[in-house]
Amino acid sequence: MPVLSSAIEHGYLGFAFHEAKDNSPIYEEWATHVASSPIFHDFLMALPEAKQQPNLLFAAIRWVTGRVPEVVELDETLKLHGTAIKHEMMNRSTQTNESGRCATLLPLLARLPQPLSLIEVGASAGLCLLPDHYAYDYNNSAHTLAPGTNTSDTPVLHCQVTGNVPLPTKLPEVHWRAGLDLNPLNLQDEDTAAWLQTLVWPGQEDRLHRLQKATAVAKQRKIQLVKGDLLADLPALLEQVPTGTTPVVFHSAVLVYTRDMSKREAFVDLMLNSNAHWISNEAPGVLPQLADKVSSPRPSGRFLLCENGQPRAWTGPHGQSIDWIG
Repeated sequence: MPVLSSAIEHGYLGFAFHEAKDNSPIYEEWATHVASSPIFHDFLMALPEAKQQPNLLFAAIRWVTGRVPEVVELDETLKLHGTAIKHEMMNRSTQTNESGRCATLLPLLARLPQPLSLIEVGASAGLCLLPDHYAYDYNNSAHTLAPGTNTSDTPVLHCQVTGNVPLPTKLPEVHWRAGLDLNPLNLQDEDTAAWLQTLVWPGQEDRLHRLQKATAVAKQRKIQLVKGDLLADLPALLEQVPTGTTPVVFHSAVLVYTRDMSKREAFVDLMLNSNAHWISNEAPGVLPQLADKVSSPRPSGRFLLCENGQPRAWTGPHGQSIDWIG
């Protein structure tokens, strides 16, 4: 009798019901299947815990097969291509670079003293370091912004807002920007750019088109991406911030990959005791000490946007919505 891992079952069912549901029917089906599949449990339990995540597995399946198999094909696909799938999972990471999240960060960035110096922790390829180069559409064109050089090739980030969101009247002025990542991604490398596109979930063509346009924008600009650790190397990067600018450290869906809770807590202490303005955009369970400050019910599948440790809004994980708190 095969032994199923309760942790894997719980993780994949949670992904199906809280993340993929209403966002990607295919991934919802896949995750539900994997949760009860002995062959997938055996496969995943042989991997390090950090490599057992649904996004990585599903992207590796699509990368190796070059298509999106039907759910009934998954077990056979793993039997045929398990070695290659494992190879990709061990040598790659998710590092989803969702430029759409800039739409949820923008209201906080725009109301800070300008100009800004931006540091993104977990920057991946650095697409979220370009909020001043994207166009924005809030509430179906009820409120729009665009850079002065706006063209048909400029990504337009669509976002639904509820509550008293301080929507900006102009884009922020970014004087300096840098990203910090354990594995910075070079968009000039075709393999890297293709992998980022594979990380976009099936059925989300708008996200794919947005990624392609944001990639084109990023390729035209030289973004400083530093290989390093968020605790060991962030202080040195903060020292590079030009005088006369507001230093801002931000991150989205990054700390979940820091498994050590003590390291997360040390990062929180570092931020709260720094001279930087800190913007975090993470699932509520990642920094529970911040989520516990919210008395209202937690909406399913949302991130919690915080400013210097204070909750500001619930946000769609891909930047698709902002629900202001209070």
